[in-house]
Amino acid sequence: MLDSPLEFSVVRSHHVPWLWDFFQALVERGDDKFFHPHPLTADQAHSISLHEGRDCYCVAAVAGRVLAYGMLRGWDEGYQIPSLGIALHPEARGTGLARAFMLYLHQMARCQGAPRVRLRVFHDNLKARRLYESLGYVFDPPTDEQLVGYCDLKDKSHE
Repeated sequence: MLDSPLEFSVVRSHHVPWLWDFFQALVERGDDKFFHPHPLTADQAHSISLHEGRDCYCVAAVAGRVLAYGMLRGWDEGYQIPSLGIALHPEARGTGLARAFMLYLHQMARCQGAPRVRLRVFHDNLKARRLYESLGYVFDPPTDEQLVGYCDLKDKSHE
């Protein structure tokens, strides 16, 4: 899968067809049931590539293929603590890419001056919860079907 260099970057116009393919793979797998921060459409991929606010939309791509997609959102609405969202291509799961990409997103948040980040995860998504906890996320007591976790970006001991 990684015969070419892996690139972590902000989504740009050349990523649009790759991102659309990625969105389709998520939908085909049924992952849109759990990852639905916005419509997973070609129009949305194009819109993301044109975004000019503080919010960040990023990809991990190799050889014209998106393997991971992540975002840091909330700054554009005035929040100091962005919400982090991440999804991996079904074929990239279990490779260690999620950890590396999360660290990249954490660094992007630090560069924007965020003191910490937050995310939501379903209770039964044990693999993701273990990853997030290993990265320093602490979860609030559950109030619905998802947990809300926060990671202090000033504490780098877990990274």
